[in-house]
Amino acid sequence: MTDNDLHASPSPARRASWRARPETPADQDAVRAVNLAAFETPLEADLVDALRGDDAWLPGLSYVAEGPDGAVVAHALLTRCTVDGVPALALAPVATHPRVQRSGAGSSVVRALLAAAAERGESLVLVLGHPGYYPRFGFVPASRYGIRAPFEVPDEAMMALVLDGSAAVPAGTVGYPAPFGV
Repeated sequence: MTDNDLHASPSPARRASWRARPETPADQDAVRAVNLAAFETPLEADLVDALRGDDAWLPGLSYVAEGPDGAVVAHALLTRCTVDGVPALALAPVATHPRVQRSGAGSSVVRALLAAAAERGESLVLVLGHPGYYPRFGFVPASRYGIRAPFEVPDEAMMALVLDGSAAVPAGTVGYPAPFGV
């Protein structure tokens, strides 16, 4: 997990226009590069590559943000997970290239990705992330819905976002796809 955009908002001079869009096959190397740059180890980049070959991969739910020059500067991914067998989505990883962190690129790609999931009729997104970052998108502690991770995590770090308020929210333990290794 990257905590892009975590702290203060950027000055107007640092703001840029970030175009968020679905990832294309031509973006795969750039997505890997962004994940490698954003994290201390290659684990998240390797996770994205592994998820591409897994049944949890949902075409159209891997998004990138482009800078003004068209370069991919941020990436966010939603894959299928479950809550006690009921389909949900896992938001992970979210990565922003360090040179543009805290500029809105990460927020732009996450917002676009969540909107795409809502348009597809998805109802629940889960994220294990920084509690200072994800609430801006509407995430709340998953425990409010009786949802828990399959391992010990701080309550405020396991979060849920209900996209479709008319759907019942399942309670129980999150089941992650095999590439997550849990």
